[in-house]
Amino acid sequence: MQSELSVEELAQKFAVSDLTIRRDLDQLEAENAILRTHGGCILKTTIGSSYQQRVAINFELKQAIGRAAATEVKAGDLILLNDGSTPFHLAPHLGQVGKLDVYTSSLAVLSVLSRFPAVRLYILGGEYNPQMQFIGGSMMEQTLEGLAFDTVFLGTDAVDAEGNCLVSDPDVARLTEVMLRRGTRCVLLADHTKVGARGHFVYARLADFDAWYTTAGMYPIQLRRFSQETNVKCVTP
Repeated sequence: MQSELSVEELAQKFAVSDLTIRRDLDQLEAENAILRTHGGCILKTTIGSSYQQRVAINFELKQAIGRAAATEVKAGDLILLNDGSTPFHLAPHLGQVGKLDVYTSSLAVLSVLSRFPAVRLYILGGEYNPQMQFIGGSMMEQTLEGLAFDTVFLGTDAVDAEGNCLVSDPDVARLTEVMLRRGTRCVLLADHTKVGARGHFVYARLADFDAWYTTAGMYPIQLRRFSQETNVKCVTP
């Protein structure tokens, strides 16, 4: 079940103004009852699925990355967002870009982008994973081979000391590797806590990306090492 609620939906439901809803959300956030999103909130009591739990981890860091990464997109682009919890935070910022064609494997991203009339949406077909709210499998790989994107935005579970990007599932690694090959530009979205995190299957190196949007917090020696591989852009929440 989609747990994100928009300001507009809440204002309509309670017959009050958007301003009133925003004030109430500020109060609920202060009481630690919700997680604020760009256009509304997520109720903490509904964060039950594995994907919702991932979205909630380091929420402010991922929000900052999503906001900054939106500068990579311009009107008329054809882009791909995978099902990572950090690419999810890019979606709310695409509504102000202009006309876009967006492909995604994430039903959560689909729900966010469906609010923007200037965004033409395409969902990649395959096998549905209800816990992670994404679609994957070999059928999607075949579809992706026939597509080309201006920019592909990907997340990762981990970045190791050698600059490898890793995920925890071999099928996800294979699919993400295919996505990586389909972009004229490829952008990694992953906060600094992914450095040294657990991951078992390599799908790319940092050198395969044109840019990496991350957050401040790496050791200087790590930042220098990774900057030799790609354009590291550190943002602040």
